[in-house]
Amino acid sequence: MVEPEEVVPDSGAVFTFGKTKFAENIPSKFWFKNDIPTCLACGDEHTAIVTGNNKLYMFGSNNWGQLGLGSKSAVSKPTCVKALKPEKVKLAACGRNHTLVSTEGGKVYAAGGNNEGQLGLGDTKDRSTFHPIDFFTSQHQLKQLSAGSNTSAALTEDGKLFMWGDNSEGQIGLKNVPNVCLPHQVTVGKPVTWISCGYYHSAFVTIEGELYTFGETECGKLGLPQQLLMNHTVPQMVPGFADKVIQVACGGGHTVVLTEKAVYTFGLGQFGQLGLGTFLFETAEPRVIEPIKDQKIIYVSCGENHTALITVTVTMELV
Repeated sequence: MVEPEEVVPDSGAVFTFGKTKFAENIPSKFWFKNDIPTCLACGDEHTAIVTGNNKLYMFGSNNWGQLGLGSKSAVSKPTCVKALKPEKVKLAACGRNHTLVSTEGGKVYAAGGNNEGQLGLGDTKDRSTFHPIDFFTSQHQLKQLSAGSNTSAALTEDGKLFMWGDNSEGQIGLKNVPNVCLPHQVTVGKPVTWISCGYYHSAFVTIEGELYTFGETECGKLGLPQQLLMNHTVPQMVPGFADKVIQVACGGGHTVVLTEKAVYTFGLGQFGQLGLGTFLFETAEPRVIEPIKDQKIIYVSCGENHTALITVTVTMELV
């Protein structure tokens, strides 16, 4: 890693801000010599970075072993997970206290807290090093990983969605089961193209551009009309979009949806995370963020109480 005092490269620099173990409440930056990050994932208090050379770097809190470095000591500097070097890491996702990564060969590894079976290893024992989830083999070419508080999800290139971990609110799409320690398939009869796990709710997009939500119902974050909320433990289609849905991001109490022509938000808004003005504290009805209608948005993301959007010109809007 190169020291921040040097000239920032044109590409590949990582900028951090907010409460972190890396630079406490001070905006900071770092980059890697001859390597460029391709995937960033943030948990409650830890971060994973995958680079173009297929290396995995971790830093932050480590009380549960979520950094996968073999100890439970916090790490303030991005540190390479040497045990996974031969595996060519491709994707990463961070939950509240666990981490998931996948490799180019289709393997999935998990580390950290496991009190609800969110590591997918068949038990509820924590791990401080990355362990392979035997369920996933080379036939599962993965497109996306996602992690909620104590939930995990993996989406394959051919549209199969697998979820595991905490199901106390129905956030992995099963009825009457508190948690699941092994991956199970979640389906609505058509391929899935995007998945997002929030703190206690989840959402996915189908190949036909439909949005499905499930899990905790509070604050309107499922975007469902009142009559559908009794079935919140199974995926249900959210009405109210004028065009096809492309992506979805779930936060703590809100949801952000990218369609072909607009960005919609719903759920909790008391911190301004909906981008709909300071006086809308809660809505269950998907609403368009009007001030950015002229921008071409290509990516949406959420923290617990904030939202980030990336435009086609690679500038970032924060709400």
